[in-house]
Amino acid sequence: MKPFQKSVIAVISLVFLFVIPDIIKAQITQSQAFRVGEGFIRIAQPGQVADTLSVLGDLNMPGRYIIPRGIRADELLAHARGPITSRSSVENIDWNKMRVEMSISRYSAEEGGMTTDTFVFNYDDEYPLDLFEYQLQNGDIVKVEVKRSPSFLDWLRVFSTVVSATATTIIVVDRLSN
Repeated sequence: MKPFQKSVIAVISLVFLFVIPDIIKAQITQSQAFRVGEGFIRIAQPGQVADTLSVLGDLNMPGRYIIPRGIRADELLAHARGPITSRSSVENIDWNKMRVEMSISRYSAEEGGMTTDTFVFNYDDEYPLDLFEYQLQNGDIVKVEVKRSPSFLDWLRVFSTVVSATATTIIVVDRLSN
């Protein structure tokens, strides 16, 4: 055997001994939630019995989820990284006024249509107990909406816009009449 062939064989054997096991180990120990494709998020481990459901709305990670069978609604909310904190650039929001509405729609053959269970709770309050016991199923559609009560600044922005538009209209009509 030539020295060149011996060195090639040595390099290949080193790759198989050291590099390949590290790659396999990195793939096994990667994060629980990883993107499978466009819009799919896998929570269930490969080979695990899984359901697929849609998660929509005001969440940090909406999408189509592949989840382990028997996962609860509160666990799914945690995997989706919870409700978004703000839809606008408004800072210093009073979180006591934030309300989360979580609706879970499911097709029911017995009832001949969709059934929807809704959970409403304030952002700072504890999750409803029913949410901890709610078992998700294949094909469920989970929608989360974050709502807040209008603050004084919200009312002021609307009022000032109306006053400004009214004043501008009066001035334009007055100038056109002269």
